[in-house]
Amino acid sequence: MILEVENAGFSYSGGRQIFSDITFSLADREVLCILGPNGIGKSTLIRCVANLYTLCSGSIRLFGEDLSGMKHIEIAKKIGYVPQAHEIVFPFSVRDFVLMGRAPHLPAFSSPGNRDYAKADEKIELVGIRKIANKPVNEISGGEYQLAMIARALTQEPAILLLDEPTSHLDFGNQIRILEIIDQLTDSGIAVIMSSHFPDHAFLSSDNVAIMQHGSFMAYGRAEEVVTEENLKRTYGVDVSITYSRDVDRYVCVPHKSGLCRCKPMR
Repeated sequence: MILEVENAGFSYSGGRQIFSDITFSLADREVLCILGPNGIGKSTLIRCVANLYTLCSGSIRLFGEDLSGMKHIEIAKKIGYVPQAHEIVFPFSVRDFVLMGRAPHLPAFSSPGNRDYAKADEKIELVGIRKIANKPVNEISGGEYQLAMIARALTQEPAILLLDEPTSHLDFGNQIRILEIIDQLTDSGIAVIMSSHFPDHAFLSSDNVAIMQHGSFMAYGRAEEVVTEENLKRTYGVDVSITYSRDVDRYVCVPHKSGLCRCKPMR
């Protein structure tokens, strides 16, 4: 296991407990998808794994070493983090913005070299934003910016990539592209933890799924075992049907809707 989280707990300034007794592990090439409603602590947990927040209890070990005792630059070489949103102030080009991901690998006061630019260009190509590489990053769309953030994190060459709702600002096509990129990353050896509001993402791109509710994991395991009609009803308060589709050879989640449906079946 490259990441081990044991009995993790967190609260802000000694206030209300955001989560407690969270335990899980992550192997190389594994994708863990964390589902749960808004405000339940998914983002906070991911920030703790990124060492942006300090646990109040429990521990996080990265390659067997306690995360709290590691230097930030060493963590940045192993963990890439993509938040939900980030305010852009300076008009860096998209290419220079992505290039910033090389910072943990550069000696102090040194400038990026040809290899660093090549790594940035490689990740720009991977996420499909080469056409906007020279545009100011504060003039691109929210979806394009999300892709640039992912490219920047990948330029760090991390062993673990943390994605906090990575498809939240993306159109349908780019949502699928990101899920395909996640598959490519795991094939190359990178492990991924991502949070999502879409149960179908768990079926599409995860090895294990955790459903977070009331500050803990109420279910953890394989997607087909965890993403069930009962669990989703308890988590989100809505009725759904989990159906196996032969057309796509996987399970799909279909929400119920009361009242008349505007879309009638074709006859």
